[in-house]
Amino acid sequence: MRLDGKIALITGGNSGIGFATAALFIREGAKVAITGRNPETLEAARRELGADAIAIRADLTIAGEIEGAVAAAIERFGGLDIVFANAGISGPTPIGETTFAAFDSIVRTNLHSAFFTIQAALPHLHAGASVILNGSVHQVLGIPGAAAYAASKGAIGAMSRVLASELAPRGIRVNVVVPGATRTPIWTNRAPTPDALEALEARYSRAIPLGRFGEADHVARAVLYLASDDAGHTTATELVVDGGTIGAPGGAPVYR
Repeated sequence: MRLDGKIALITGGNSGIGFATAALFIREGAKVAITGRNPETLEAARRELGADAIAIRADLTIAGEIEGAVAAAIERFGGLDIVFANAGISGPTPIGETTFAAFDSIVRTNLHSAFFTIQAALPHLHAGASVILNGSVHQVLGIPGAAAYAASKGAIGAMSRVLASELAPRGIRVNVVVPGATRTPIWTNRAPTPDALEALEARYSRAIPLGRFGEADHVARAVLYLASDDAGHTTATELVVDGGTIGAPGGAPVYR
C-alpha cells in the first residue's frame, strides 16, 4: 500500500474530490482526518470512510476554527504526513454585478483557508511530508463571470511555489493538482437537477478533448501520486487532470 502508516488531513473531505481522496488514501493504508462545514454530509462521510477516519466540523474562513481542526487531528493521530488543502467554493462574480461580500467569500474560502490550514499544520508536519493544494483550469482559461474563482485558483498556483521554496529545507514537498470539469457537487448552483446537469455536461464536454467530464476519483489518484513516495523528488509543480482542456484545446469536439 502506497500510504501505509501515513496520516493525512483533507479539508473539504465530506464530498466530491476531497471525499474520493480520503477514501482512496484509506484504501492505500492511511488514517485520515477530514473537515467540512455541513454536519450532515460530514457525518455521512465519516460513516462511509470507517474507523480509519475522523470528521471535524470547521468553517475554514475562521482562523480559530482552522487551528481547532488541526488540533483535533493532532490529538487523535499525533502528527501529519500529508495535507490536502482541498476545500473550495465557486460562484458567479461577473464584473459590474458583484458585491464585495460575494467576491470575498470565494477568495477567503479558496485561498485564505488553504494558506492558514498549511500554516496551522506546519508545526506538526513530519520531515518529508507532502502538501497538496487544489487548483483549477479556471486559473488560465478566462471563463466569463468567474473572476473571484479564477483569481483564487491562480493565486493557489503562485503561492504553492513560494511555499515549496520555504519548506524545502525540511524536505516538505508542495504541489498543486489542477482539475478540469469534474463531476462533483460544486456544479449544484449551476445545475440543480439531474436533467440540468446532463445538459451542462453535454455543453461543457464539447470543449474537453477527451469529450467528457472527469470523475472525482481521477483527481484523487493524481493527489495520491503527489502524496506518496512515488513523487519523492517532485515539488513546486502542477499536475493537470483536465482531459486535455489546457494542453490540447484544439483537440476538443467543438473543433472537429
